[in-house]
Amino acid sequence: MNPPLDAPAVASLLTEIGQRMELTDEPPFKVRAYYAAAETLAALPTPLHELVAHRKLRDLPGVGEALAEKIARLHLTGSHPTLDFLRTQMPAGVLDFLKVSGLGPKKAALLYKDLRLSNLEELEAACRAGRLRDCKGLGEALEKKVLQGLEFLKRTHGLQLVHSAEELAQFVCVGLAAEHPRLRRVVPAGPLRRGCEVVDYVCIVAESPDSEEDFLQSGVRVFLSFPRRYGVVLLFATGGPKHLEELCALAASKGIQLSEKGLWRSGGEICAYDEEAVYAALELPFIEPELREGLGEIALAAEGRLPHLVRREDIRGILHAHTVFSDGADTLPAMAEAVRARGCEYFGVAEHSQSAGYAGGLKEANVRAQHELIDELNAQYEPGSFRIFKGIESDIRDDGALDYPPDILRRFDFIVASVHSRFNFSKEQQTARLIAAVADPHTTIVGHLTGRLLLQREAYKVDVDAVLQACARQGVAVEINAHPHRLDLDWRWHRRALELGCMLSINPDAHSIPELGVVRWGVAVARKGGVPKERILNCMELGEITRWFEARRRKLEA
Repeated sequence: MNPPLDAPAVASLLTEIGQRMELTDEPPFKVRAYYAAAETLAALPTPLHELVAHRKLRDLPGVGEALAEKIARLHLTGSHPTLDFLRTQMPAGVLDFLKVSGLGPKKAALLYKDLRLSNLEELEAACRAGRLRDCKGLGEALEKKVLQGLEFLKRTHGLQLVHSAEELAQFVCVGLAAEHPRLRRVVPAGPLRRGCEVVDYVCIVAESPDSEEDFLQSGVRVFLSFPRRYGVVLLFATGGPKHLEELCALAASKGIQLSEKGLWRSGGEICAYDEEAVYAALELPFIEPELREGLGEIALAAEGRLPHLVRREDIRGILHAHTVFSDGADTLPAMAEAVRARGCEYFGVAEHSQSAGYAGGLKEANVRAQHELIDELNAQYEPGSFRIFKGIESDIRDDGALDYPPDILRRFDFIVASVHSRFNFSKEQQTARLIAAVADPHTTIVGHLTGRLLLQREAYKVDVDAVLQACARQGVAVEINAHPHRLDLDWRWHRRALELGCMLSINPDAHSIPELGVVRWGVAVARKGGVPKERILNCMELGEITRWFEARRRKLEA
């Protein structure tokens, strides 16, 4: 009998069920339930076997009796009749079609049912042979789009999203600590520690009193170090390559030898129990891991001009989240209470707007009903302790207009203006569209500016610099969308945004209570971009951000 599956493994099977249901045209609400349960399990703080043993699965958000039964059975046996049946409907390779940009579940199912394509290799060959253009519901335009999507998949092969990489890293860290109790300071390193938005490898560093070696465990490279060299080993395992190259050159200029084997002067080895000791030996202050990309950070350190990076504890409130009023999984009171329980001072709900029929966008009556509920909830909080702000994520229309008339737009405390359609506009069209939305005096924040979905969809063509300049002119904040599938605005543009004078806002774009936690990934990439808390909108205290919103509203009325 096989051992029980852990939470990540069960989450993977739940995702497979959801994908197969999508391909067999099951109702969307059923599909979402499996995806939501998979996300919950992937971030589970309690061992799954304990929840199963104590019959506590139904305490998880969104997990009812039927899902709890499936999770328990998958955990114990690795399978379930529902999954077994779905696997008979089409080969596993068809699930890979869902990774291709431009291929939704219906078209993916058509490719299998009508053309009998069962994997990506067959799909590419069919596109190059022109077979899709003769199939109703597909066509020549889709062939071109699929070939572009397949090329994107090849370029991103082997990469992981940061939250998936962390799950693997933590799994290995916990296993190492349990198997080898003499290990100390067992931590992830590599691009994960540097706050990279995608990760090409995962590695772990641990302090060992017994040996200095490296090995693979569960596909993760593990470096063991004696205590006196731990700082050097962690430094080299973290990277990045250009930062290390520049550090080694600086060391050589000071008569010091720095390599992955240690830190040496002519008199002998310099003990480096931590990374601070390495930097101190080179007469530098500690450089945060997120900055170590060889982009001038060593010169800044030498000049005492390193930025004071934002920290997770600096976030004072949550902006841009969805509830059951649109396409969220949890109620407004539940989301607000979850935000308050995190120690935040405010919660800015921002449902989808009326044109977003695919996501339950709010008509005027729904806007009114939500605002009445917000007023009722705010009346229950002690003044100055917590507040729910009335927001909306307004679709940006093709011409750059926002998605409601001015009399409705004025009812909101803040507005996130986002593009959700027409990703194929030319660079000039998309740029003009965004600049027009930014110029609308109702716009408070521009959301996920480039529209990318990491490892799924490339950014649309847009002149980012021109849009950032427009945001700086209009006093519109730029969102750092913290969802690990987006992390948009890309950290490489953060320094430019700061130079122009833009405010940024780290927003989870959460559609459930567990997704509130993705703020941490937004903080990581903001740190990588060198952003201090003073330039983050939702690092403001409640009184300060209230005045900031009110000042923008007064400009509307002037």
